[in-house]
Amino acid sequence: MQRGTMNGIDDLLLSLGQEEAEKPPAHSLDDTSPESTQPPSTTATSESDADLANPDNQKAAVKQEIKDYAAIHAEKINAARMLPKVSFTASGINHETKVSRRFGGKNEFVPYSPDSLQKAGLSLSEVMNLILKFLNNRGVETGFKIAMQIGLKFPLVEGILRQLKVERLTAYKNSIAGGDYLYELTDLGRERASLLAVQSTYFGTAPVPLNLYIDSVNAQSLEGRKPSLDAIRKAFSDLSISDHLISNIGQAIHSGRGMFLYGPPGNGKTSMAERVTKSFGDTIWIPRSIVASGEIIRLYDPNRHHPVKTDSKLELEIDGRWIQIERPTIVAGGELTMDNLEITYIRKTGVGEAPLQMKSNCGTLLIDDFGRQRMSTDELLNRWIVPLEQRHDFLHMESGRTIQVPFDQLIIFSSNLEPRDLVDDAFLRRIPYKIEIKDAPEYDFRQLFVKMARAAKFDCTPEIVDYLIQDHYVAANRPFRFCHPRDILRQLENRCSLHNLPREITKDALDQAIENYFSIM
Repeated sequence: MQRGTMNGIDDLLLSLGQEEAEKPPAHSLDDTSPESTQPPSTTATSESDADLANPDNQKAAVKQEIKDYAAIHAEKINAARMLPKVSFTASGINHETKVSRRFGGKNEFVPYSPDSLQKAGLSLSEVMNLILKFLNNRGVETGFKIAMQIGLKFPLVEGILRQLKVERLTAYKNSIAGGDYLYELTDLGRERASLLAVQSTYFGTAPVPLNLYIDSVNAQSLEGRKPSLDAIRKAFSDLSISDHLISNIGQAIHSGRGMFLYGPPGNGKTSMAERVTKSFGDTIWIPRSIVASGEIIRLYDPNRHHPVKTDSKLELEIDGRWIQIERPTIVAGGELTMDNLEITYIRKTGVGEAPLQMKSNCGTLLIDDFGRQRMSTDELLNRWIVPLEQRHDFLHMESGRTIQVPFDQLIIFSSNLEPRDLVDDAFLRRIPYKIEIKDAPEYDFRQLFVKMARAAKFDCTPEIVDYLIQDHYVAANRPFRFCHPRDILRQLENRCSLHNLPREITKDALDQAIENYFSIM
């Protein structure tokens, strides 16, 4: 069937769904029957024991509970049906190429819910297949919750559910308040769903076409966003950093291209890199999944992405296929392999997992402990030397096709090794900022130790800090590292808790802590 024919069917089904919404329901849960009435609850409420023991009162309570549920469900259905269509022609914005508009006095990318399958970039068969697989897994579900699962408007999904019933793939199990129904699969529907699951087991939210995802990345890119110096200072406020270092990092952030943090271990390179994204202070929208060349790629990763609550004024208008998250900070350390940089296909599911660089788009990608990965540095550099220059990447699909995706993030390489010993000049040229994180000066080390001791509620005198520095650092020719105050104070905390001692720092306590910490360092 051609795409144009699909769009025609889509419009027809949408109109059918709207006409059905205007009809009163044949019967609702108010007309309880033995088949539909659930057993009465035995949970204690505000009624007395005598009232609860009365069968008539129990029936009345159950009926009232059903009425309350029916009223809430009907309210949701009516709100979904009465939701005004978003017009993109008035502001000159085409939903198919740019899913954004002006909101709240500033230009923001907002994925508003499409009112047709054509605007959603989906075909009728794609949505029908997802519904069949979902019902095959779920068993029985209301039309409203099916629409929430698919992520599309209820009137649009309602028309598609009606078409599935016409084709005898689904059936009504019961009616629900508001003109909704409980749907279940017929034998023919279960057979069709089982065949579809062989090709792909995915039945989550409907995927977003690749072209719309690319538009969203372009609209939310870090490039061109230049946080103020005050915002950058605020993001790094919990770290002890000089103004000169803040300036260097801030310039790298403004470039939007990347930076190389290097220097001795224990001076906060990883902590600094993790705070870079916070300086931008905003959120982005990403699709839960993407469809490219007919294959589904899962983008949203709950282990790496942090969702935020959507503005209540927008909630009903938002395309349910998208989720609002904090700008991502993806960290990859010594466990990084070449497989993490390609689409990973989950065996026997037909679903792909997006690579790390794709999950970090519009955010920060930190390659920590660079030079200690399970893959050689040459492999990584050869894989990324073109994306770093061109700002796009090429990924290989399971079918053998290749797709082009944005490579749009601030990449930070962090290493204890000298950069020129790891990479060649051609690669270093593509990372414009190389920032050395040096050991702490004695004054900064002293101030940091006192500050952290007070925060840990330790009694710390100037004399004891002098003893620490002169006897255990200057005399031992030991470098001042920014991590040492934290680690030494943890040793002291453990000593106090074990021996039930007061929180005061003594010479004996410091001697023992230093012996434990630096014994083989």
